[in-house]
Amino acid sequence: MAPPFIFPQNLHALEEDYDDGRLYAQNPITISSLRSSEIEEFVKGVSFDLSDKELFCVEDQDVFDRVYSLIKGFTNLTPACKFNLVESLRSNLSVLLPNVDSLSRATEAHDDNEVPVIDRVASHRNAFKIYTFLLIHIVVAEESNISSNNSTKVVASSRKKRPINTWNWETQRSRILNLIANSLEINLSLLFGSSDPDENYLSFIVKNAFSMFENATLLKDSDTKDALCRIIGTCATKYHYTAQSCASILHLIHKYDFVITHMADAVAGAEKKYANGSLATFLIREIGRTNPKDYVKDSVGAENIGRFLVELADRLPKLISTNIGVLVPHFGGESYKIRNSLVGVLGKLVAKAFNDVEGEVSSKSVRLRTKQAMLEILLERCRDVSAYTRSRVLQVWAELCEEHSVSIGLWNEVAAVAAGRLEDKSSIVRKSALNLLIMMLQHNPFGPQLRIASFEATLEQYKKKLNKLNPNSPSESVLDGLPLDNDTCNGDGEVEDVDAEGVSSRPQDSLTDSCLPQVEDGIGQKDSSVPDVGNLEQTRTLVASLESGLRFSKCVSATMPILVQLMASSSATDVENTILLLMRCKQFQIDGSEACLLKMLPLVFSQDKSIYEAVENAFITIYLRKNPVETAKNLLNLATDSNIGDLAALEFIIGALVSKGDITASMISALWDFFCFNDIVDIGFGRWAKVEPLLARTACIALQRLSEEDKKKLLSSNGSRVFGILESLISGLWLQKTYGKDLQHGMDSGSSNFLTTVQATKLSRYLFVISHVAMNQLVYIESCVRKIQKEKSKKEKMVAEGKDIRSNGTTPLDAQTDNGINAELGLAASEDAILDTLSERAEKEIVSGGSPVKNLIGHCAPFLAKLCRNFSLMQKYPELQASGMLALCQFMIIDADFCDANLQLLFTVVESAPSETVRSNCTIALGDLAVRFPNLLEPWTEKMYARLRDPSVSVRKNAVLVLSHLILNDMMKVKGYINEMAVRLEDEDERISNLAKLFFHELSKKGSNPIYNLLPDVLGKLSNQNLKRESFYNIMQFLIGSIKKDKQMEALVEKLCNRFSGVTDIRQWECISYCLSQLAFTEKGMKKLMESFKTYEHVLSEDSVMDHFRNIINKAKKFAKAELKSCIEEFEEKINKFHIEKKEQELTAKNAQVHQQKVDSVENFMVAKNDGEESAESEVDEDGDVDPSMEGMIQHLHDVTETKFIDSEENSHASSEVTESEAGDEVHSPQVHLRGASKCGVKKSSMKDKKGDTSASTRRNTRSKKR
Repeated sequence: MAPPFIFPQNLHALEEDYDDGRLYAQNPITISSLRSSEIEEFVKGVSFDLSDKELFCVEDQDVFDRVYSLIKGFTNLTPACKFNLVESLRSNLSVLLPNVDSLSRATEAHDDNEVPVIDRVASHRNAFKIYTFLLIHIVVAEESNISSNNSTKVVASSRKKRPINTWNWETQRSRILNLIANSLEINLSLLFGSSDPDENYLSFIVKNAFSMFENATLLKDSDTKDALCRIIGTCATKYHYTAQSCASILHLIHKYDFVITHMADAVAGAEKKYANGSLATFLIREIGRTNPKDYVKDSVGAENIGRFLVELADRLPKLISTNIGVLVPHFGGESYKIRNSLVGVLGKLVAKAFNDVEGEVSSKSVRLRTKQAMLEILLERCRDVSAYTRSRVLQVWAELCEEHSVSIGLWNEVAAVAAGRLEDKSSIVRKSALNLLIMMLQHNPFGPQLRIASFEATLEQYKKKLNKLNPNSPSESVLDGLPLDNDTCNGDGEVEDVDAEGVSSRPQDSLTDSCLPQVEDGIGQKDSSVPDVGNLEQTRTLVASLESGLRFSKCVSATMPILVQLMASSSATDVENTILLLMRCKQFQIDGSEACLLKMLPLVFSQDKSIYEAVENAFITIYLRKNPVETAKNLLNLATDSNIGDLAALEFIIGALVSKGDITASMISALWDFFCFNDIVDIGFGRWAKVEPLLARTACIALQRLSEEDKKKLLSSNGSRVFGILESLISGLWLQKTYGKDLQHGMDSGSSNFLTTVQATKLSRYLFVISHVAMNQLVYIESCVRKIQKEKSKKEKMVAEGKDIRSNGTTPLDAQTDNGINAELGLAASEDAILDTLSERAEKEIVSGGSPVKNLIGHCAPFLAKLCRNFSLMQKYPELQASGMLALCQFMIIDADFCDANLQLLFTVVESAPSETVRSNCTIALGDLAVRFPNLLEPWTEKMYARLRDPSVSVRKNAVLVLSHLILNDMMKVKGYINEMAVRLEDEDERISNLAKLFFHELSKKGSNPIYNLLPDVLGKLSNQNLKRESFYNIMQFLIGSIKKDKQMEALVEKLCNRFSGVTDIRQWECISYCLSQLAFTEKGMKKLMESFKTYEHVLSEDSVMDHFRNIINKAKKFAKAELKSCIEEFEEKINKFHIEKKEQELTAKNAQVHQQKVDSVENFMVAKNDGEESAESEVDEDGDVDPSMEGMIQHLHDVTETKFIDSEENSHASSEVTESEAGDEVHSPQVHLRGASKCGVKKSSMKDKKGDTSASTRRNTRSKKR
């Protein structure tokens, strides 16, 4: 009988000598010392012995020593030798496994002779353990060798057929591990004599199996991964190696994220194979027993554990649902990642753990209550403190809706939660809420049409039918009777599934399934008959479903104002998902969705490409159809309901779609079928144009934009008519040239009644026409210049490409030579200069005139300027002032000299004009002037910003628009008056506030965010303005929120701290500290704050300032690591201590000041007392006698006063603190005596006047003595 084999700690331990008679390597051979031919012969000999002899030959000492030597030097073997050795060992173990079952039969056949059977069992056990040990060590050694070399030495896979003995390690590895897994699944109790195998055997296998799980490359092989999962599951479940396996599993999950799904597969596979969930239960309880604070410290481990729980719940929902109680307490932990995972677990359980219909009634009731408790937790978690958890809960609800796991009774609660989360402060939560509403609409159980009116009409009809079926039923809503889950209980306490005809709580087709399959067609019928859905209970259930559907429709419809706000969000995801939700709302005919979709059109001007693409896709989906006629109708209806801004957006997006080919020629032709050329003339210039002048303007624009071909068709058919209409329009506005000269003469002569013969309205039209003609002349000059420049650049491009620009086809060599000479002589630049000079002269001739003889417009310019300066006349005729100032602004845009001469007039009018229309027009004109003549307008920048304070909403709005345009397009530098724009963030008009927010949002995208540089200056100026505290806080919070870079935030910490040193006002201290509290602090930022303590230590005495610093500390503690957290706590103690000391110092200083005031009052009293004594002495000198009572009173007063004064002096030097009782004593007594002294002074006041000089000298002597 061979010695027993005991699993060693490692392979080299087999070479040690043991006294317990175990099998070990006595004569190992060093393989590395052999030649390759000798190694091959050696391997062949071992393989021959293993295959030729019995299976138990491996326990022979000679064979064991040789096999051990090959395993020890396995890395030195050639692929062929490795293959032969591994195949020999693997085949022997695979043959050995069936023989184990034969041992039971051998035991029964040889009951009378047990010794040979025991020997056979021992030999089987020895061989089994040796083969297992050697094969697993081969796997571990080869994987370690591959990892160390970073590349395999095995033959790469190819499509060619390999020889039978080619070494393919991936295949051999999976075969070995699957064989080990199979060996664990046989009845090993026959070998080991008990239900559980040897502890060393299990420990060796499990330890090496878990070590292989650490290799991500190895797990990519599905066969290998499955074998390892079987090994782990079998050892932990079948052989009760649970505690050790759980510890290793949790260790791997904490350390490696790629093992999560594989471990879940192993645990689930063990439960399925052996119908034993002990491993999963043990894992869940271990996770539940973990201190929640540990997950806060190990965020990566918390995330991995959470993912593992979700995967496990997906595979074993029923098992997890019975043990969920140990995990629920972790909802109160600080780790949001664990809460996220628990939310996901609950979602998996609700969807999968309660689907079976088998079981007893009592168990069903328990399951129903458990499911309801889980749903309540999910609803509660929608208000979690962490935005990530709130977002995850909404995602879980969306998954449940998609899987039809939300009942009708709970549907509206979820919809209300989702609608509320649309206003969440976190963008990820808003995104999840929008997606949830989209999913709820798509999978709603109420039908494909959710019009409120339809539901109300149908509900009313079925309520009447219900009342007829049950006249004694109460009239209140039956919605409370609707089940909260898919199951409900009948009268006997049994649980039954409600599936009435036409009412399905789990619709199979989400878009077409309806709780009213036959009712929708009957809504429009005049009679009140409705389809019969069955008995009383079914009708009651249908009414409850209709009420629920009506609530859902109203809930979604109520979100429309919020969705309009979200389309103006700075987050692109908000805008994109809002558009998707509105599209879904329109599909289900939600009330108000079409009006909200119109608000989407201006977003086509967004600079964010994703937003533009979302709008474009939505426009194509909603309004464009395959049928051109339907498309034309949709576009016409859209244009009819649009305002001016929407029309501009519509024009832009249609132009883009036409250029891309999405709007085809057939669609355009269908549009012309609705509206032809004659309609433009008849309607645009007909009687409706007199009622609405914009109609004529639009008709003119339409005629201008006709293609050349369409213009020819129009002129050929209605040419004379069109020109006649246009001529009449102009003649109705036009005045003769002499008319302007008469007006000029009237102004020069000072006649005051010239307007009595010339109506103000006609003069206004005259000024409009003159300015409009002048402006169009400027436009024509600029178009000619652009045309010349375009031709020139085209010619240069053609020459550069080597093309012939001459019509006779000569080579371009001469042209190239001429251009080269011109470039050397600078003639090319001179051509541009000549062109600029000509354009300037042409522009100057419009208004000023290049010759002594001025044209009509030149004569009108001085007249116009003089007219606009006549303020009394302008105030008398507001319409004339509006036209006159508009014409003046257009003349100023044309000519620089005229602009410079009238800038003062323009700013005077824009500030003092009583008409807000005039001020608005002038404000807009200032923007055009700043673009055309920036140097002239630069000194007036402050005046332009002043328009932001105008009392008129229209003027402020135009000022915001003009300044935004100038600054964002780099036409005006951001001056030191940007605080005026910041104040508009809190404007009383919501549109102005939104425009200001949009301006700062776009400004933050330019360069390195100019708001970062402007913020300290804005803070300083706003803190000095008389702003409400709440308004200031909102403004600074918005501005600081636009700064995203950590480096800028860190620099702002230092800048704001430095501002404390130069400020003494308490309000400014509060403002600066508030801004500090709004910064997003990083680790560096906190260090800078702590390092700058000296700059703000003097402001810590204020309670409001300390509150802001406490907010900073509380926020920093949330993200700080252990080391930084200790520093923050020390900093908190430091500022708290400093705050208390400062408060005590302030109190001491205040008490000292009060004490000093009381001391001063005592000194004043002493002066009064000395005056009284002098008066008394003078009376004695003159009268010769003194009243005894008066003398005693004065002496007593003198003694008490001196005592009090000396005590107060000593107290003031000893301590600066004075109690209220002491202060009362010091003040009260002198006041009493002072009154007495005053009475004495009154009696003898006549002597006081005579001896004023003596009294003064006496007072000085008395004070010197007291000092």
